[in-house]
Amino acid sequence: MSYTLRDKLNFFSEFKEWYFHIREEFNFDYQKDLESRDLLSRIFKKKTQQWKIDDILKSFNRRILLKPVILIYGCGPSLEETVNNILKKKGKGFFDNFINLTADGASILLKEKDIQIDAIFTDLDGITKNEFNYSRFNIIHAHGDNMEKIKQFENEIISFQNVIGTTQVEPGDDILNPGGFTDGDRILFFLRSLIKPYQKLFLIGMDFKNIVGRYSKLDIDTNQEGGRIKRKKLQIAVELISWVRDKLKNDLFFVNSEIVKNEFNSISLEDFFKILNS
Repeated sequence: MSYTLRDKLNFFSEFKEWYFHIREEFNFDYQKDLESRDLLSRIFKKKTQQWKIDDILKSFNRRILLKPVILIYGCGPSLEETVNNILKKKGKGFFDNFINLTADGASILLKEKDIQIDAIFTDLDGITKNEFNYSRFNIIHAHGDNMEKIKQFENEIISFQNVIGTTQVEPGDDILNPGGFTDGDRILFFLRSLIKPYQKLFLIGMDFKNIVGRYSKLDIDTNQEGGRIKRKKLQIAVELISWVRDKLKNDLFFVNSEIVKNEFNSISLEDFFKILNS
């Protein structure tokens, strides 16, 4: 039997126990999750006939295989400091050597620094339409709480060619469920079936302590302490990264972040540069 990329990326049957647990923890509304998935699917159907999900997935896969190192940016409090230090030591051109994938609002910082973004993984609550149109690819997550955001971005979704949709319930014809919960951990779930073992993954701004980075939401302008719900979400993200990491054949490093789990490989910026030069 031959499998399409869609088949390889749909992990709902494997991930659903996690989804049931998360739904219970946060009292998520399953029907609203379905409604959001279907809303995004209806918007996709308004796109031109040139947009075909299988073609977009193949294009995305080709893109991320172009370079042996993938940098994944979260919205944690270390994001800005780490990116600024890399710029200071290496310059903007340094980032051109890598695939740059951002979780939601981290894309705002990269755009501000004129760093090309290969893909944004977003539920649309941390970005503006400027970032949406700056990235090469946009992977939009539909869940019960972001339907208004999806509606606000409808025209951009229709006009932007390289867009992919994800859901946390059963996948549809053009909406995938790769697994994952937050925008950051979902990147790893999405990549697991696409990347090659020789590719190295470096996580920047992936902090899971109690401080929320200022790029996490559009309505905050300083790093601040997270509330109970945010802390619980970060704890689950840590568990999911630990779970999916065991399914990856790739080296995975947290760069310039505090160790939140002893099993995670946390490295300094100096070690980051050494590994790249080895």
